[in-house]
Amino acid sequence: MEKKVLVALSGGVDSAACARLLMGEGYQVAGCVLKMSPAHETTVEDARRAAEELGIPLYVRDMQAGFTGVVRYFVDEYASGRTPNPCVVCNPTVKFRGMLAAADELGYPYIATGHYAGLRREGGISYLTRGASVARDQSYMLCRLGQRELSRLIFPLSDMQKPDVRQVAGAAGLSCAGKPDSQEICFIPDGDYAGFIRARKGNFPEGDFISPEGKPCGKHKGIIHYTVGQRKKLGIALGKPAFIKRIDPLSNRIYLGWGGEEYEREITVSGLSETFPGAFRDGMRCGAKVRSRAAVAPCTLTLLGGGRAKAVFDQPERAPAPGQTAAFYDGEVVLGGGFIEGKMNGEE
Repeated sequence: MEKKVLVALSGGVDSAACARLLMGEGYQVAGCVLKMSPAHETTVEDARRAAEELGIPLYVRDMQAGFTGVVRYFVDEYASGRTPNPCVVCNPTVKFRGMLAAADELGYPYIATGHYAGLRREGGISYLTRGASVARDQSYMLCRLGQRELSRLIFPLSDMQKPDVRQVAGAAGLSCAGKPDSQEICFIPDGDYAGFIRARKGNFPEGDFISPEGKPCGKHKGIIHYTVGQRKKLGIALGKPAFIKRIDPLSNRIYLGWGGEEYEREITVSGLSETFPGAFRDGMRCGAKVRSRAAVAPCTLTLLGGGRAKAVFDQPERAPAPGQTAAFYDGEVVLGGGFIEGKMNGEE
């Protein structure tokens, strides 16, 4: 195929350095910025600046109609006492779908992003792998991509560390070289998740915290302010550390457990997706991450049918939260991912 690549530009240092590296490799590069929500106006302008400094064309695609589904998922999950991960859902359903559609329309056989992840191509299969940077690895966020996306993707930052990426941008004279990393969800730039949800769902009433002994022990501010596994900012004093064990939206109660009891030996996931055909086998040994910054933990996977599976860990994992993604690995290779089900300790 032609050495033409469409790069997802956000105006940040990672995507700009990605484009610069590909230009250095002889690719004909263009940028594409996806406007997901009204909060992305700044993203579009920052991407324009990066494209101008790089000397490449920039295409703007409005993805707001499709992105409303991601926002709805995020709001509904929190309102149901679950912990969503909108990036994991957005990547296959909106972001990479939009990038591929733009690439097809514009005649670019490849797409590229500034993710810290890798690809290995063998026997006609494109395997998603972990990035070389342990601190920055983003393969977890990409675990729901399939061969349609992976077969056309390039990850120029796969073997790089963040300081090296900033050096590439600085050497190219890009103004984003020193730009801080974004710490928030892209469509909630002020970080006020609860306010964002209330604006769409209305107010969530106070309710009872239930102590580990099963008795009311204080009032919570509304379930959208909390997640399973949370230990800080509970606003109650029980004499020793406690954590959120379970959130029940029907009774509007939040159940607590004592610190040290938040470790679980097994999880069940639904919506299991694979990065390549036949990635999962019943009874296989693999690794799993139950949150983006968790370590990969060895486990045994049992397939339950209907897109569900059970993972039993060699050592208990801390507070796997219902709604969060579990990403599965075979060494460095990402097998796929599913959504953590159920209540902790088998509670209904």
